[in-house]
Amino acid sequence: MKPQTKKVYFTPHGATRALPLVKRIVADILEKGRAWKKLATDRDGYRTPETELDIADLKDAMTELLEELQQIGCSYRDHSFEVGLVDFPCKLDGEEVLLCWKSDEERLEWYHSLHGGFAARKKIPEALLAAPGDEAG
Repeated sequence: MKPQTKKVYFTPHGATRALPLVKRIVADILEKGRAWKKLATDRDGYRTPETELDIADLKDAMTELLEELQQIGCSYRDHSFEVGLVDFPCKLDGEEVLLCWKSDEERLEWYHSLHGGFAARKKIPEALLAAPGDEAG
């Protein structure tokens, strides 16, 4: 049994700093997820033992990658493997929210409430994305 990890709250700047690593992990998740999906949904009706091993290996690799994201403190939300979607827990103005990034976005710019979901995304105020000590303007 794995020990419980303490919940991490990102600042918008901190999540932005973690984004290069998150992008690499998400690219691997998408690559392996698409390959797994292709093998798992192959409709020819016959799978070789090698295909079954490939499916199991891909699933194990994806599990490791998803756990790596959880260790960073964020969570992966696109299990269709179409566009990687990652949430970073954050507190803005005392409210718990999720900073939200999609793999086709250059940078982290959005957040939503815990229950609002992707459709309710709002822009993160630019000043919150700046490094501490940077002058806005």
